Amino acid sequence: MSDNSTLSELDRPNSYIGRSVPRPNIRRLLEGRGTYTDDIVLPRMAHVAFHRSPHAHAMIKSINSEAAAQVPGVIRIVTGRELAEVMTPWVGVLSHLAGMKSAPQHAIAVNQVCWQGEAVAAVVAENRAVAEDGVELIEVEYDELPVVADMETALDEGTHVIHPELGDNLIFQRELDVGDVDAAFAEADEVVEETYRFGRHTGVTTEPRIIIADYEPAEDNLTVYLSSQAPHMMKNLYAKHLDMEEDKVRVICKDVGGSFGIKVHTYADEMATVALSKLLKRPVKFLADRLESFVTDIHARDHRVKIRLGIKKDGTITGMEFDDLTGVGPYSMYPRTSGIEANQVVVLTGGPYTFKNYRAKATVVALNLNLMCQYRAVGHPIACAIAEGIVDDAARAIGMDPAEVRRKNLIPDDAYPYIANSGLTYEKLSHHQCLDKLLEMMDYDGLRQEQAELREKGVYRGIGLASMIEVTNPSPMFYGAGGAFISAQDGVTVRMDHNGGVTASTSITEQGQGADAITAQIVASSVGVDIEKVRVVSGDTEVTPYGGGTWASRATGIGGEAALRAGKQLRQNIKVIAGAMLQAEPDTLDVQGGTVVDIDTGKERLALSEVGRVVYFRGDTLPKDLQPELVVSRHYVPKEFPFTFTNGIQAFHVEVDTDTGFVKLLKCWVVEDCGTVINPQLVDGQIRGGVIQGVGGAMLEHCIYDDNGQLQNANMADYMVPMAVEMPDIEIAHCSSPTKDSELGAKGAGEAGTCGAPGAVMNAINDALSPLSAKVNNMPFTPEKVLKALGKV
Repeated sequence: MSDNSTLSELDRPNSYIGRSVPRPNIRRLLEGRGTYTDDIVLPRMAHVAFHRSPHAHAMIKSINSEAAAQVPGVIRIVTGRELAEVMTPWVGVLSHLAGMKSAPQHAIAVNQVCWQGEAVAAVVAENRAVAEDGVELIEVEYDELPVVADMETALDEGTHVIHPELGDNLIFQRELDVGDVDAAFAEADEVVEETYRFGRHTGVTTEPRIIIADYEPAEDNLTVYLSSQAPHMMKNLYAKHLDMEEDKVRVICKDVGGSFGIKVHTYADEMATVALSKLLKRPVKFLADRLESFVTDIHARDHRVKIRLGIKKDGTITGMEFDDLTGVGPYSMYPRTSGIEANQVVVLTGGPYTFKNYRAKATVVALNLNLMCQYRAVGHPIACAIAEGIVDDAARAIGMDPAEVRRKNLIPDDAYPYIANSGLTYEKLSHHQCLDKLLEMMDYDGLRQEQAELREKGVYRGIGLASMIEVTNPSPMFYGAGGAFISAQDGVTVRMDHNGGVTASTSITEQGQGADAITAQIVASSVGVDIEKVRVVSGDTEVTPYGGGTWASRATGIGGEAALRAGKQLRQNIKVIAGAMLQAEPDTLDVQGGTVVDIDTGKERLALSEVGRVVYFRGDTLPKDLQPELVVSRHYVPKEFPFTFTNGIQAFHVEVDTDTGFVKLLKCWVVEDCGTVINPQLVDGQIRGGVIQGVGGAMLEHCIYDDNGQLQNANMADYMVPMAVEMPDIEIAHCSSPTKDSELGAKGAGEAGTCGAPGAVMNAINDALSPLSAKVNNMPFTPEKVLKALGKV
């Protein structure tokens, strides 16, 4: 059975594509009826707490657990050496990141601890409180080692090497040299340069990391309940490092309270939990408290970038070069590695522009701080901020409006497909259309006039722009080509039941972003049923097709396309069956609103419930040569391009109090091009959330370490996050350049807001400060830093 319909799925009658349909799980969640991993209670379930190192770097001399073992309710105390007999260590490298290296990491430290918070011993007890009591009684003797906490000196000859067997503290280095940068600077009328610094911060998910592992020895089965974005990836890793057959492992992700990339990695304490379950042959639960989250959830964005840009008096950019240095922790995170963020900075910086002379270098070093890895908009905020910041500097240097400099240099909308200076191909973007729409939305000229008038009164307001590109829908070239078992495909199985209802099982996962809603909209549209008749199942490796899950703004573009293809084929199968029942040609029929209709007249011919009744209970009445099939699976993987790029532009309007250093965010505008928009409300919600997360990194969030590798603000009182009352109105508009790599045409949108916000905020602040010859370049932009730039502290 094959679909020979010529009607576009986006134009079908009663299509839900492009409509703001409420999420199917929203009422359940709003009523407090969600089922999160913490809600699951299993028979004989034990709880684990970890004794964690107070030192950033030390050798473990001895562990005394005698007193802890005497606490009533303590079941077992396990050290790293014991657990290493159950679980093998891992190394976070990808083969296509040439020269990358990292030391093997264990679930619990064996000989040395390499950051404050690394687990040294596990206490398994009847409940969490008893386990924590046991942890307090464990005595560990350490020999402290020199701490490497400064990325600037990590590669110096006299600096201690964290893992001597590696020879130095270099984890990864990437260089790219295109065109003739020296000649580009020689021909420029102005060469501007700056050093930007970005504060290390983390995701602060509402629901902390949590895992329940249940090993069943009789059948050698392992079931893991996990708050995760990528259940099939974790299934593979648990099997690999526990030496089990992969089909003996099941991973179930119930409702997830936010992830932002935090929950797509392999954490040592979670690996320890599954190993403990196998060791003890009973369920074991671990829940990271907020302190543990701060010292073990991955951090990101700790970068120092020195950048130069050449520009002519007419606004033409001649070339760019930069040197990016980042310190990522003592190990490269597994399996996605801690090198991707810096690699993204190399290939994305300056991406919206036409200049061809480009030199970039990124150096990734090991530090005795918590591990860094992929977090929402991996590398994009750094790449966007340094490029957009230096473009604004160049505009000031030649006395040209920053919007006009962008108009002069952005890739023309009719130039696609376009090969960027990084060598990556952009299929179709809309930078100029987005810029024009943004300037009109915000009344750019009016704001500039108001700004000049207010400056005369001593009020300093600024306007900041940031053009951006975003990597979405990654192909196997992202991870699979590097040897990681991280799937770039996703799959959907759709099944019509006898009552005409449709169940869709999908490999993408619901993290609160609306993936289940998108799947339901696409399936309802492509099959031809009311959305209320569609049930979505996700997050269970036992019942969903194999796929990558949710990360890198891929769920709609890849998982949505699989849903479209499966739904189309199911509709075609229904038409063939209905054609046999009605003695009509299948091509003369369609499915609309849960009913088989004449495609030309729309006349209702047969209810889907009747089709289901006949298929499931009276198949004997159908022709002998027709084998009815109401279950269809389809997978999709991008093949045309390594990545599908989206683009957009943001603007912030701010007011700076030059007496206190406080920055008030007055308004934000976003124009985004993510191709086909499936659900406008969900897309705009993702963009707003992304913008606010970007504002957090620009203005508030910072994991502050001292020289001894001690995190100074590992609590919600001292680690600042954005609050609703502080956020401006965010006005959003869209352009649309659908990808032709899929029928759906959808690109990703989940990280776009985070990409551009830090750069736009920085440019707005510096625009406000420009009459005072002041400038900020070190995120987050706290009042103290603003006052320091003004020379007031």
